[in-house]
Amino acid sequence: MTQRSALLIGIAGGSGSGKSTVARNVAAALPATSVAFIDMDAYYNTASELSLDERRRINFDHPDAIDWDLLTRHLQALASGAPIEKPEYDFTSHTRRPETTRVAAADVVVVDGILVLADPRVRELFDVKVFVDTDADIRLIRRLQRDLVERGRPLQEILAQYLTTVQPMHLEFVEPSKRYADVIVPRGGDNTVAIEMIAAKIRQRVAR
Repeated sequence: MTQRSALLIGIAGGSGSGKSTVARNVAAALPATSVAFIDMDAYYNTASELSLDERRRINFDHPDAIDWDLLTRHLQALASGAPIEKPEYDFTSHTRRPETTRVAAADVVVVDGILVLADPRVRELFDVKVFVDTDADIRLIRRLQRDLVERGRPLQEILAQYLTTVQPMHLEFVEPSKRYADVIVPRGGDNTVAIEMIAAKIRQRVAR
């Protein structure tokens, strides 16, 4: 059993649900507490041995796309108060970058990702489990905006991926993981009441 010195918060929800916004708003409500952020997207398996066309066809919304072993080790390290070297993922080339980002130890570690609550090895590490519940049409619009602007992907590729993998995997893996959540947040980052409740719970746990 890992000796705990940090509180781990897992924030799950569909693609475009507002998980990162909830994470940032929760951290902003904890001004006296050090907070580290971990994005689960950084832990996609590297697929540099494949061609770009083959990498584009990977189902990134399936649990098999995640390097769960590395994510588990890193969360255990952060929970025990040790720093980690978080991988960096290039969403244009669909490969892991050679450089990493150092994440220092913190009082609270917030992890967000669509499948954060889907794997029992990772799920059992969280002290507080959150699911951000947002309507499907809002999630699709946000995903389109993000992938077009931030990741430089063509519209047809984004829509094809949504219909063939994002939507089916949401129904198969993401939505069912909601039953493991301690707190369900409707409307994402706009739900200030839910965010303050989560922050109050974290403050209480940290004070112990």
